[in-house]
Amino acid sequence: MPARRTFNPKRRICSEPEASVRLQALTGQTPRYNGNPEHKRNPGDFGLDPPTSPRPGKTLCDAAHIFTRSEAIALLKTGLERGLFSVQERHGWPQNVWAVTGAGLPLEAQLEGNGSYHGYPMPEGDPLRDEVLARWGQQ
Repeated sequence: MPARRTFNPKRRICSEPEASVRLQALTGQTPRYNGNPEHKRNPGDFGLDPPTSPRPGKTLCDAAHIFTRSEAIALLKTGLERGLFSVQERHGWPQNVWAVTGAGLPLEAQLEGNGSYHGYPMPEGDPLRDEVLARWGQQ
């Protein structure tokens, strides 16, 4: 499968002042991580239905070595706390949240609805990848 050539040009990371204000609005709300069977070869403890169903062309989470829901939720929460989330939102939740693993791999989580996300490693060619790594390193 050829590498992805285009990425959503509407994705933008909030500025730090805007992120601070929006983060206050999320105080007391808990994001959830559902995972997506299309991004998994190993179902871990995500309780996916179907258990796994890797689709050609999808970036697999397994490459990030995140096999438990608690690891995924911790990264999601940390990305939110650090203000690495999108300008776009739906029903008060950021459309995207970004985080970086301990091994330095940038991740993107996408809103499925009502505070529930699924995530995946950011491909090498993603133009936001370097910005995520830079903003994460500044924290």
